[in-house]
Amino acid sequence: MNISALVQAQKNHFASQKTKDILTRKELLKKLLSEIIKREKDIINALYLDFKKSEYESVMTETSIVISDLKRTIKKMHHWAKPQSVMPAVLNFPSSSKIYKEPYGTTLIIAPWNYPYQLALVPLIGAIAAGNTVVLKPSELTPNTSKITKEVLDAVFDQKSVAVVEGGVEVSTQLLAQRWDYIFFTGSVQVGKIVAKAAAQFLTPVTLELGGKNPCIIDESANIKLTAKRIVWGKFINGGQTCIAPDYLLIHKSVKEKFVTCFKEEVEIAYGNNPEDSTDYPRIINQRNFDRLDAMLKNENFLVGGNTNREDNYIAPTLIDEPSLDSEVMKGEIFGPISPVISYESEDDLEKIISKYEKPLALYVFTKKKSFTNKMIAKYSFGGGTINDTTVHFANHNLPFGGVGESGVGAYHGKQTFDVFSHKKGITKRYNWLDLTIRYAPYKGKLKTLKAFMKLLS
Repeated sequence: MNISALVQAQKNHFASQKTKDILTRKELLKKLLSEIIKREKDIINALYLDFKKSEYESVMTETSIVISDLKRTIKKMHHWAKPQSVMPAVLNFPSSSKIYKEPYGTTLIIAPWNYPYQLALVPLIGAIAAGNTVVLKPSELTPNTSKITKEVLDAVFDQKSVAVVEGGVEVSTQLLAQRWDYIFFTGSVQVGKIVAKAAAQFLTPVTLELGGKNPCIIDESANIKLTAKRIVWGKFINGGQTCIAPDYLLIHKSVKEKFVTCFKEEVEIAYGNNPEDSTDYPRIINQRNFDRLDAMLKNENFLVGGNTNREDNYIAPTLIDEPSLDSEVMKGEIFGPISPVISYESEDDLEKIISKYEKPLALYVFTKKKSFTNKMIAKYSFGGGTINDTTVHFANHNLPFGGVGESGVGAYHGKQTFDVFSHKKGITKRYNWLDLTIRYAPYKGKLKTLKAFMKLLS
């Protein structure tokens, strides 16, 4: 595929103004909704072929989210696109002011492998709703999902509106060499920096959805049994390959023993005596990532799990006991079904550990103490989080989803996805029936009046 020619064709199409017609955008999204519903079983099958993701998890974390987002966007996009009236400046009296939303133009969306359907389609829906063209680069690590994604989108869109470009690093490099009007990237911090550097060459605006080492704090007042249940779910869904999964557990020393007992019980309830036999437990995406995770298990003490099978890319739900902060498992984001547990006694202990790492994408606190909750939210900088549960803040389309610092730039979800792909153009309209002379030269004799006027406005 000639990528430069494809990008130019999309630029020409955008310049024709055809993408700006909101009724056309809505009809395209309706067709996409119909195609996704028709092909949902194929999408679920592709996800299973890529990393043995169960039908239940595929519906819960992939197809249902996309379908829900499409329905909401179709219903509300006309309202989102309307010019927004704002208070005019008194200095401009008489006038009115509005914010107009216009599409950026030709956009690039680079999707990850861990939720390869949902994290490709949700930003694409917002980009199309806002009136942009899209080139989508799905992950080469999930070839079956990439294939079905291309089939679904090709059935709905012309290449000049939406094109799916498959391939590996070489293709990504070619894409990043082009001049885009907006880039939306979801993936690792390391690659995010490469994307940001490429975007900087043309001062292209970007959204970077990255990751981080997400702490999960459990204090002595927490409901330990329910805490264990919710952590087991949030940590091991998708085989632990979730950017907002709790990365490591910080538990008050006084409740650690009880927590470990409950954690073991909840793993067995969820996945049976041998999770490798469970149809609900996914696999690691490939052997390279398996080997990366397997290296973290060396010379560690297991409270739960620790079993692996390289031939099947299987790593058991694992709880590691008190690893050193200098160990492999504590150096960076785990992104797998391994949970280090570290006990603490004071808030100073928490600070020493959490402050060792970059700002995380998520932070979780399990407690019954409101004061402790408020203190943790105020003290630490992180993308978003949940109190007394894990990952569920992602499900609320009214909340922004994104990171801070090394965990990301920008946020999206719901209306905010539409806004991400829209430039906000401020317009003031002056009226002619009155024209205050104070602003015009000559200025002699007007300064005192100006200062008095400005004082009234302050």
